[in-house]
Amino acid sequence: MGVMEKIKEIEAEMARTQKNKATNYHLGTLKAKLAKLRNELLIEQGGGGSGGPSEGFDVARLGDARVALIGFPSVGKSTLQCKLTGTESEAAAYEFTTLTCIPGTMHYKGSKVQVLDLPGIIEGAAHGKGRGKEVIACARNADAILIVLDAGKEGLNRHREILETELETVGIRLNQRPPDVTFNKKSTGGVRFSSTVPLTKLGPDPEKMAIQIMREYKISSADLLAREDITVDQLVDVIVGNRVYKPACYFYNKIDTITIEEVDQLARMPHSLVGSVHKRFNVGEPDEEDALKAMIWRYLGLTRIYTKRKGQHPDLAEPVVLSAVRKGTTVLSLCQNISTQMLRDFNFAMVWGKSAKHNPQRCGINHPLEDEDVVQIVTKTNSQQRQDKNYQAMVQGFSDKYHKKKAEARKKKQGKLRG
Repeated sequence: MGVMEKIKEIEAEMARTQKNKATNYHLGTLKAKLAKLRNELLIEQGGGGSGGPSEGFDVARLGDARVALIGFPSVGKSTLQCKLTGTESEAAAYEFTTLTCIPGTMHYKGSKVQVLDLPGIIEGAAHGKGRGKEVIACARNADAILIVLDAGKEGLNRHREILETELETVGIRLNQRPPDVTFNKKSTGGVRFSSTVPLTKLGPDPEKMAIQIMREYKISSADLLAREDITVDQLVDVIVGNRVYKPACYFYNKIDTITIEEVDQLARMPHSLVGSVHKRFNVGEPDEEDALKAMIWRYLGLTRIYTKRKGQHPDLAEPVVLSAVRKGTTVLSLCQNISTQMLRDFNFAMVWGKSAKHNPQRCGINHPLEDEDVVQIVTKTNSQQRQDKNYQAMVQGFSDKYHKKKAEARKKKQGKLRG
């Protein structure tokens, strides 16, 4: 029996099993088996770990953040990308117009956001149908996902539910945060299970449930500490360990083809925005501000930070854009974005703006910053640097680098004289 047949058999058994306290452990074991089989299926489809990305989908990461456009064929993804970025992507009235990944750059509030127009996916993409494997791989590497839906077809076809299921199947969790659970495998010692809160979603005996799930993955020794009330699915995600958590927003296109009552119903869906690319509802030109760009900015958690030197005005022309999805929005993240040497020599920061209690406020390296804050980084003095325990090694490293560069220049000059 193949992997797909086993998956269908387990799904059928879960569907006909009643949910109650008596079947709780059995359902938990089935969910663990299902997650394991889906993992095996993804490895098989990956060609045994060939390592290289598929042709047409290898796109270099550029800009401050990356957004992937996901949706069924002919929902308006290519036209939407053109309106967001100005990139010319082929658009036509037939399905599967886009066959590879088309990148573009959206400029908004001083930031550069890379927008990927991906081919349309169909039901079963998680199991390799169409080019689903490549599309979903691009989605895993994006900072956020913009799911584009056809408002005229959503009522009958349940496209939103199908796409969420496909992404869930391959380990992409939309608009969720990782469970507050610590899990460490060990070589010996058995399973130690503990929690700091009552666990009401794992049945009457949570420890027994956890041990059963670990047994499916052949884990006999581990430490597990739960700091929140988790479900069986969250416990499986923690044990498997290859899940990614992505912010996602939904854009219902072509609202000019449905009634105002249907538009109102779609607009009330969570994480959703309604609009029309053709009629320019909530979607403008690449250089215009609109509701969709603002929504993408908000879900990416982007923050503009202006820097200033001592005794000078802040540089308001080119802000440093930080992302809550990537490195965070603290003073530490700012130093990492500017220079590793600044991070090494950091002493304190002077902050003006919404995150400061008073202007200016002297802050440490873990101070959280807010949009349009002004920051001045103050580095250590020479005497403070000399007190650092790594000072001698740092000076020796600079000296070696200087003499190596000087020797290379001398060698190059001698080669020119001999030639």
